[in-house]
Amino acid sequence: MLKRILVVDDDEMNLKRTKIILQKNYDVILAGSGRDALDKLKSEKIDLILLDIAMPVMDGLETFKHMKEANVKIPVIFLTASGYEDDVRAAIGLGAINYLKKPFFPGELLKRVALGLEGQ
Repeated sequence: MLKRILVVDDDEMNLKRTKIILQKNYDVILAGSGRDALDKLKSEKIDLILLDIAMPVMDGLETFKHMKEANVKIPVIFLTASGYEDDVRAAIGLGAINYLKKPFFPGELLKRVALGLEGQ
């Protein structure tokens, strides 16, 4: 059975691009917001989460805090277009296993996802 990756991003093109890269090796589930991601986590078995930091209403850091409060123990790799060190430090400080700056190369995404799943 393929590992399931939840990709959370408010940008439809980023969701589609990431799914195209991952779908040969993984079962990919898409969420267009932090709230959508939290709802999917209640009903889906997820092995790893790719979580965008900059999203309207509920950003990725806030979404991750809600996941922690709900005792969700799924590895999270943050995606960031900004590359602001404060965002990256905050994400890692909250327990993210890695981060990836957008736009990313497909090979780099696949490598980080594979590494993130190794610890399971």
